[in-house]
Amino acid sequence: MKDEVARTLAETPLFAGLDPAAVEAIAEQASVRTFSKGSHLFHQGDPGDAFCLLTQGSVKVFVSSPHGDEMVLATLRPPDALGEVALLDLGERSASAEALDDVTAIAFARSTVLELMRTQPELGDAMLRAAGQLLRRLTGQAADLVFLDLEGRVAKLLVTLAEERGQERGGVIALDLGVTQTDLAHMVGGSRQSVNQILHSLAGRGFVNVQGREVEIVDLERLRRRAGIG
Repeated sequence: MKDEVARTLAETPLFAGLDPAAVEAIAEQASVRTFSKGSHLFHQGDPGDAFCLLTQGSVKVFVSSPHGDEMVLATLRPPDALGEVALLDLGERSASAEALDDVTAIAFARSTVLELMRTQPELGDAMLRAAGQLLRRLTGQAADLVFLDLEGRVAKLLVTLAEERGQERGGVIALDLGVTQTDLAHMVGGSRQSVNQILHSLAGRGFVNVQGREVEIVDLERLRRRAGIG
């Protein structure tokens, strides 16, 4: 098991720059956790006592209001990491994480990661870069809520997902959203009904084809212009 964990760690951006012997030593401190679809990896407000690297499945990270409203901050897939914010500032979890399907993750205790960051400067640098990328993404989301209308936010999200994990197929970009339309609405700050209407409007104007969670990006450049990109 340790050798398998070490091989997985060596292929992730956070640990790829470390000496193989250091990665093997780090693997000895790791535990493998599994989560069934719909279960929570952690809840908003929980102690930030662990850091995880996804190796299988996908996870949505979201914040909730006292009234139960949600805003989805991100959907993560291997080899994405989660839990770094509470890890770095020693605070509580700033968001919740829910398994969208069966998930396997490599987990480290907070104390283990902090010690590793002290003894492995490359890991500390990688953690800071990851935190910076998270901050940039959240800043961009906040700006979009102010400066883009709802259709523009949907268009931008589709462009981002297409460029991150879309598959070119027969002249179009095939994209599995990986989330329900309700979660998609929570990602752009709209209602499910409004987002559904926007998707069908974009389809009617030749931007996309929509079949449930499957979306084909027919004209990426037009979609980018509608999103205010480039």
